[in-house]
Amino acid sequence: MSEYVLHLDNQAAEWENATPIGCGSLGAMIYGTVPRERIQLNEERIWAGGRQNSAAPDIYDKLVYLRKLLLEGKNAEADAWAIEHMGKDFARVQSYETAGDLLVDTGCVDCEDYRRDLDLIRGVARVSYTAEGRAYAREYLASYPDKVVLGRLTGLKPDAPVRLGYERENIKQIRIEDGVITVQAATADDLHPFAVKIGLLTDGLIRTDGDSALVSGATEIRLVISAATEGDPVLPEDSFDALWARGEADHTRLMERSAIHLDQEDEPEFSQMTVRQRLQRVREGHADGGLLDLYYQFGRYLMVGSSRPGTLPANLQGVWNGYISAPWNSDYHTNINLQMNYWPVEVTNLSECALPLFDYMNANLLKSGQETARFSYHCRGTVTHHLSDIYGFTAPADGLWGLWPLGGAWLCYNMWEHYLYTGDEAFLRDTAYEFIRESALFFLDSMIPVKTESGELLLTGPSTSPENCYFDEQGRRVTLCLSPTMDVEIVSGLLKMYVAAEDVLGLDGELKEQAADALSKMPPFKTGRYGNLCEWMQDYDEPEPGHRHISHMFALYPDCAINTETPELMQAARRTIQRRLSHGGGHTGWSCAWLICLYARLGDGEGVMDMLGKLLSNSTLDNLLDTHPPFQIDGNFGATAGLAEMLLQSHGGIVSLLPALPKAFRRGSFRGLRARGGLTVDAAWADGRVSEMTLTADRDVSFTLRVNGIDTPIALSAGETRRLSAGARGL
Repeated sequence: MSEYVLHLDNQAAEWENATPIGCGSLGAMIYGTVPRERIQLNEERIWAGGRQNSAAPDIYDKLVYLRKLLLEGKNAEADAWAIEHMGKDFARVQSYETAGDLLVDTGCVDCEDYRRDLDLIRGVARVSYTAEGRAYAREYLASYPDKVVLGRLTGLKPDAPVRLGYERENIKQIRIEDGVITVQAATADDLHPFAVKIGLLTDGLIRTDGDSALVSGATEIRLVISAATEGDPVLPEDSFDALWARGEADHTRLMERSAIHLDQEDEPEFSQMTVRQRLQRVREGHADGGLLDLYYQFGRYLMVGSSRPGTLPANLQGVWNGYISAPWNSDYHTNINLQMNYWPVEVTNLSECALPLFDYMNANLLKSGQETARFSYHCRGTVTHHLSDIYGFTAPADGLWGLWPLGGAWLCYNMWEHYLYTGDEAFLRDTAYEFIRESALFFLDSMIPVKTESGELLLTGPSTSPENCYFDEQGRRVTLCLSPTMDVEIVSGLLKMYVAAEDVLGLDGELKEQAADALSKMPPFKTGRYGNLCEWMQDYDEPEPGHRHISHMFALYPDCAINTETPELMQAARRTIQRRLSHGGGHTGWSCAWLICLYARLGDGEGVMDMLGKLLSNSTLDNLLDTHPPFQIDGNFGATAGLAEMLLQSHGGIVSLLPALPKAFRRGSFRGLRARGGLTVDAAWADGRVSEMTLTADRDVSFTLRVNGIDTPIALSAGETRRLSAGARGL
């Protein structure tokens, strides 16, 4: 059995404690309940709503007026005017919806020896128990190659009929014929029909009983489930065993690429406990390296299950959603959440799982964002605000906080990271370049030139620091502003990456010069009276100094403009984080996950450890799903990235091993982590010092290797593997 098994001993009483399986386009939550099994299903395109002409007819004039007020320093007046005159201008997106629940009644009531396990490497969810002296088992797998969810129920009593039914709002028809249950349904707004097919393979007899299938005389039932929003779902013709073998092999291939192992002397005492018991130990103050190993693989498992080539990207809940109207619509939030979903893909060796995000950006956001830029701002380029959906929504939404036009610009960083890790110039030219160029073009057109004593500055606005607000000089609570620090950080990094892309591709020298010139006019960072990095251009106080967003830390992570070469800014960043935490920050899962990554960049292993403990104690459910609350998957992904970041960093031309290792994990190893420049890295350590490592290069690369506090220049050729031992004086 795989060592990476998520072990539970309870039936799921609620959706958030069920077991997720997925293959990108399809997802299922397995409740493992007795006597009625509940399998909640998702298909990625079952989404209400549609394409919107979302911008108000006079939105441009309103934005110009807000900009005028902000330039005059009338920020509170800008807020008040927008609230009074723009209340109806902010559109809403509709929700991603559940496909419904398959219900399987087995007739058992009382059971013993119950287990619910999830094998993360094989991708297999297993439920087992005994009842009346008989051993029952259920296994489930989602297969990416064949786009199906598979299930097999064994140990059934032939004299106990099994009933299979289906539940969901707005079902139009259920047909049962030739061993197949076909469900025709539609989204809540009745705009989008879809269908679910459940193929039944059994040694028993199948008959129809109303809207249910009744199977009698069976010892085993096998399920093949497909769903589609266009056309009829297809059930593959291959044998069940062939489908299972192909799906498991595909999942295992990705999962086996990387792993971490954090050693502890007392680990054998509790490694066989349930996840619930292990989480309780963490809440009592115990370290659990094995649980973090499991958490790392669970994050990768969720990525493999919710984002595969040819599918949509992972949304706020990956691909899993049990609601008709989901929390936050289970949409694509672009003011951190969608980007955080993809923080772990490159470093944890799942690079191809990022391709759905890039496809989505180019197919759903690029042209829609060009329309929004042209209509709302009278600018060239493309712009996306703080959320979107599968219909290409890019305009301001929800309220004042929707007047933040940096979502698309931030997404450019995900594309750029993919290029930095892979060195794939064809990807840069054919996939990433247009979106990056168009995003840079929008800000070159839209930024406001302002003369100051130190020279001309370019400002962004109207904008906000995501979802946060401040007290102005008169003590009024204000949201809107010009050039909050995060804007400066994102736009500066965007212009840098665009210039760097032009250095590689040489496609538009004139625009490259404009970008370089604009970069020289970006506002400088400011340090506040607490020694913190200011979140706005002025040193404002906040109504919520412990706010869940810590947006002005963007330059520390995921970007690296604040680094060891900028020690004063590093110190200001540390004080900013400490101040946030002293006022209760990090109280949501994704916020805590971001703090893990930030402490890793600060090289603070104990800060990382504190945040890991906080995440597991306060924001992690018994099945390891992240809770905001409720469930939101970005915390899982962000923390997975943070675990990798504490073991390997690779920005600024330096590949650093164990840059933020907590003292609790003095021994350990990792394999298959990826570094920028096309490197795969394995390493082992003892007494907190790296003892050996293996470096494998995809392409010719030169870098500085930082190991045990010593820097060594390294050059590798494409395809070269180098094994190194670290002694007291270096390599």
